[in-house]
Amino acid sequence: MLTAQSFDAVVDLFQRVSGIHLTEAKRPLVEGRLQKLARSRGISDLNHYVEALLKDSDQDELVRVIDKLTTNETYFFREPKHFDFLAKWLDERERGKDGLRVWSAASSSGEEAYSLAMLLANQLGPSHWEIIGTDLSTAMVEQARQALYPLERARHVAPADLKRWCLKGQGEYQGQLLISRELRARTRFETANLTQTLPEIGQFDVIFLRNVLIYFDANRKADIVRRVLTRLKPDGLLFTGHAESITNLGLPVRSIASAVYACA
Repeated sequence: MLTAQSFDAVVDLFQRVSGIHLTEAKRPLVEGRLQKLARSRGISDLNHYVEALLKDSDQDELVRVIDKLTTNETYFFREPKHFDFLAKWLDERERGKDGLRVWSAASSSGEEAYSLAMLLANQLGPSHWEIIGTDLSTAMVEQARQALYPLERARHVAPADLKRWCLKGQGEYQGQLLISRELRARTRFETANLTQTLPEIGQFDVIFLRNVLIYFDANRKADIVRRVLTRLKPDGLLFTGHAESITNLGLPVRSIASAVYACA
């Protein structure tokens, strides 16, 4: 078990790196996930592990800690009303514009980005669009690049899309699916910390910033959204999670649908 001092040290370290504050309610999660890392280093006492982490300044181990403590719970076509709205917007969008660029800004293990890829491929064809997915966790970025998922995460994928865009695993891959090469070719992933300087990934017509702002206080939320908005084209759309209102943060946006915003 972590002492109060060790837990506070982990909370402080994680907040400095990620911007996310872990509350006391997260103590069991922190202990459980750090225990696995400690065992892999041959350390039985969690407090000794934390002490070594802080003392050694091992960047590789710090990355592993951030990866373990980052919550990643997702599945394909989560919050489907957003995908319905985007499909309608694409139908009404002026044809002949430059290729559409979409940013999944908290892409976790990639299900959101590949859901978007299926939608865009269905509506725009196999080209003239690009998706960038970013996440704080290097482990999640690597998983997204592999594009291999348990079938249960695809419970909201239409049967026609499963058949067209996914390869069903057999043998050792039984119960899994692989996203088609065609979609993977137009979807790439990078690490990015939304609380820090963003990577050079260009401008976007659509940004999905969903289910990440809930981890931050109002000031940090506003800071993140302002930073993200610098990458949104003037006529673009910003999507947030349905439980993440940003209307009272003094931001240069206007609400056009539930958790959908345009530049003010």
